[in-house]
Amino acid sequence: MWDGKIGDSAEKAARGDQGRPRGVLYTSPMQPTRPAALARPNEPVIRVAGLAKEYRVYDKPEGLAASVRALFHRTSRVVEAVKGVDLEVHRGEFVALLGPNGAGKTTLLKLLSGIITPTRGTATVLGHVPWERADDFRRRFALVMGQRNQLWWDLPAAESFRLHQEIYRMDPVRFEKTRDELVDLLGVRRLVLQPVRELSLGERMKLELVAALLHEPEVLFLDEPTIGLDVVAQHTIHEFLRDVQRRRQMTVILTTHYMKDVAALCERVVVITRGDVLYDGSLAEIVDRFTTHKIVTLDFDDPPDRGQIERHGFPCEFRGPQVVLRIDRSRIADALPEILGSSGVRDVSVEDVPLEEIVAELFRADARNAAAEAAR
Repeated sequence: MWDGKIGDSAEKAARGDQGRPRGVLYTSPMQPTRPAALARPNEPVIRVAGLAKEYRVYDKPEGLAASVRALFHRTSRVVEAVKGVDLEVHRGEFVALLGPNGAGKTTLLKLLSGIITPTRGTATVLGHVPWERADDFRRRFALVMGQRNQLWWDLPAAESFRLHQEIYRMDPVRFEKTRDELVDLLGVRRLVLQPVRELSLGERMKLELVAALLHEPEVLFLDEPTIGLDVVAQHTIHEFLRDVQRRRQMTVILTTHYMKDVAALCERVVVITRGDVLYDGSLAEIVDRFTTHKIVTLDFDDPPDRGQIERHGFPCEFRGPQVVLRIDRSRIADALPEILGSSGVRDVSVEDVPLEEIVAELFRADARNAAAEAAR
């Protein structure tokens, strides 16, 4: 039975007797805080204006001779990770940040959490400038990165939880109540005394979320929290995040490549490509705005006659006794009764174009525009 007590190792770590584990991001200091910045009720929790981040990268040529020359004459170029982003997020919003690899999503989260400083532009989170790293600000947000560890690798999660209590100076009674509530919601009570290194990826991610939420942050940044997880683990995390966010009215920004995360959790989508915002609006609007057709699936008793289906003039795909049609939204009401008049139709379904397909097409269109601009 776990009584919430921990060994000497975490207590020493809290006093600074041990080094911090590699790859850990700490978002709270040990020093006393100053009074929290007060925001008006209708003001955005996150406000970003013209935020940009540029990196200078150096190209290393191949070969020994070229490497020696590079010691004296280095070739460099400037990479614009984020280009003048404007964004406002209000309290209680759950926002998905989408974009291809290298679009600037993680860089934007690092800017908003104060890990890095911008090249230009302004941003405030909870009334604070993130990169000033004010004590009060660091106590009011959390950052979870799917490919970084917050928990101590060689210790049980219970000891890392207790360390977080010391770092954030949480009241013991409130800490234990919050900890027990979170571990029960995720069903991980049996795992908290097991060394983190022995846990599966899904189990570790659940405990990472518990650690991030122990101090009850007002803003939560999630960077690909479901990467590499199986369907069951993804569903569990979806249910957990939805429940906690709704009850706490927490503001959440999520980056992900899994559209199921977006559909399950978010009502607002921000699409970033090449460091700039391509789309900012509701999840429902992105379907209406960027698609002109619906997908109609017909199930027949037997494989249908291709000519009978193709004569309707819509793009179609035959899968044995199943036919998938793409019909223009404006023609769906007129065309569907005529198509259903075909003999042998056993079942029919009408669906929107999958979100994955819409977002992928947005990325491809932007890539074509970038190539066209580069060719000019």
